[in-house]
Amino acid sequence: QVQLVESGGGLVQAGGSLRLSCAASGSIARINVIGWYRQAPGKQRELVVTITSNGVTNYADSVKGRFTISRDNAKNTVDLQMNNLKPEDTAVYYCSASSRNIIYWGQGTQVAVSS
Repeated sequence: QVQLVESGGGLVQAGGSLRLSCAASGSIARINVIGWYRQAPGKQRELVVTITSNGVTNYADSVKGRFTISRDNAKNTVDLQMNNLKPEDTAVYYCSASSRNIIYWGQGTQVAVSS
Protein backbone atom coordinates (compact mmCIF):
# COMPACT_ATOMS: atom_id res chain seq x y z
CA GLN A 1 0.00 0.00 0.00
CA VAL A 2 1.09 3.52 -0.80
CA GLN A 3 -0.46 6.60 0.73
CA LEU A 4 -0.22 9.98 -0.99
CA VAL A 5 -1.01 13.32 0.63
CA GLU A 6 -1.04 16.53 -1.39
CA SER A 7 -0.69 20.06 -0.10
CA GLY A 8 -0.16 23.56 -1.45
CA GLY A 9 -3.24 24.33 -3.50
CA GLY A 10 -5.06 27.62 -3.36
CA LEU A 11 -6.31 30.66 -5.22
CA VAL A 12 -3.96 32.77 -7.29
CA GLN A 13 -4.25 35.43 -9.96
CA ALA A 14 -3.27 34.73 -13.54
CA GLY A 15 0.47 35.01 -13.96
CA GLY A 16 1.11 33.97 -10.39
CA SER A 17 2.79 30.89 -8.97
CA LEU A 18 1.96 28.00 -6.67
CA ARG A 19 3.93 25.05 -5.41
CA LEU A 20 2.25 21.71 -4.78
CA SER A 21 3.79 18.99 -2.68
CA CYS A 22 3.02 15.28 -2.46
CA ALA A 23 4.26 13.17 0.43
CA ALA A 24 4.34 9.41 -0.09
CA SER A 25 4.29 6.85 2.69
CA GLY A 26 3.87 3.12 3.00
CA SER A 27 5.42 0.67 0.56
CA ILE A 28 7.34 3.24 -1.41
CA ALA A 29 10.40 1.20 -2.28
CA ARG A 30 8.92 0.03 -5.57
CA ILE A 31 7.42 3.33 -6.70
CA ASN A 32 8.63 3.74 -10.26
CA VAL A 33 6.57 6.56 -11.65
CA ILE A 34 5.06 9.37 -9.62
CA GLY A 35 3.51 12.59 -10.75
CA TRP A 36 0.55 14.88 -11.08
CA TYR A 37 -2.76 14.75 -12.88
CA ARG A 38 -5.58 17.26 -12.85
CA GLN A 39 -9.30 17.33 -13.39
CA ALA A 40 -11.24 20.45 -14.27
CA PRO A 41 -15.03 20.64 -13.77
CA GLY A 42 -16.84 18.70 -16.46
CA LYS A 43 -13.62 17.33 -17.95
CA GLN A 44 -11.69 14.09 -17.76
CA ARG A 45 -8.66 13.72 -15.57
CA GLU A 46 -5.52 14.49 -17.55
CA LEU A 47 -1.79 14.13 -17.21
CA VAL A 48 0.18 17.12 -16.00
CA VAL A 49 3.61 15.59 -15.51
CA THR A 50 5.24 12.40 -14.30
CA ILE A 51 8.76 11.53 -13.23
CA THR A 52 10.41 8.13 -13.01
CA SER A 53 12.78 6.89 -10.32
CA ASN A 54 15.62 7.72 -12.75
CA GLY A 55 14.42 11.29 -13.21
CA VAL A 56 12.87 10.95 -16.65
CA THR A 57 10.01 13.40 -16.99
CA ASN A 58 6.92 13.53 -19.17
CA TYR A 59 5.15 16.89 -19.35
CA ALA A 60 1.84 17.71 -20.94
CA ASP A 61 2.33 20.18 -23.78
CA SER A 62 0.04 22.67 -22.07
CA VAL A 63 2.38 23.07 -19.09
CA LYS A 64 5.82 22.77 -20.69
CA GLY A 65 8.00 25.72 -19.81
CA ARG A 66 5.72 26.78 -16.97
CA PHE A 67 5.60 23.81 -14.59
CA THR A 68 8.55 21.95 -13.09
CA ILE A 69 8.44 18.65 -11.23
CA SER A 70 11.05 17.61 -8.71
CA ARG A 71 11.42 14.36 -6.83
CA ASP A 72 13.28 13.72 -3.57
CA ASN A 73 13.68 9.98 -3.20
CA ALA A 74 15.22 10.35 0.25
CA LYS A 75 12.25 12.30 1.58
CA ASN A 76 9.67 10.46 -0.51
CA THR A 77 8.23 13.70 -1.82
CA VAL A 78 7.46 15.10 -5.23
CA ASP A 79 6.85 18.79 -5.77
CA LEU A 80 5.25 20.69 -8.62
CA GLN A 81 6.32 24.28 -9.14
CA MET A 82 3.72 26.06 -11.23
CA ASN A 83 4.62 29.43 -12.72
CA ASN A 84 2.77 31.80 -15.02
CA LEU A 85 -0.52 30.19 -14.09
CA LYS A 86 -3.48 30.61 -16.41
CA PRO A 87 -7.24 30.39 -15.72
CA GLU A 88 -7.31 27.15 -17.72
CA ASP A 89 -5.00 25.60 -15.12
CA THR A 90 -7.89 25.70 -12.66
CA ALA A 91 -8.56 22.13 -11.53
CA VAL A 92 -8.22 19.63 -8.74
CA TYR A 93 -4.65 18.36 -8.83
CA TYR A 94 -3.99 14.76 -7.87
CA CYS A 95 -0.74 13.09 -6.96
CA SER A 96 -0.42 9.62 -8.46
CA ALA A 97 2.09 6.82 -8.02
CA SER A 98 2.64 3.52 -9.76
CA SER A 99 3.97 0.59 -7.75
CA ARG A 100 3.87 -3.09 -8.68
CA ASN A 101 1.40 -2.34 -11.48
CA ILE A 102 -1.01 -0.68 -9.04
CA ILE A 103 -1.96 2.97 -9.41
CA TYR A 104 -2.42 5.01 -6.24
CA TRP A 105 -4.07 8.40 -5.94
CA GLY A 106 -4.05 11.15 -3.38
CA GLN A 107 -7.18 12.97 -2.29
CA GLY A 108 -6.48 15.98 -4.50
CA THR A 109 -5.84 19.65 -3.88
CA GLN A 110 -7.75 22.51 -5.49
CA VAL A 111 -5.98 25.07 -7.64
CA ALA A 112 -7.98 28.07 -8.79
CA VAL A 113 -6.57 30.75 -11.09
CA SER A 114 -8.51 33.98 -11.49
CA SER A 115 -8.26 36.16 -14.58
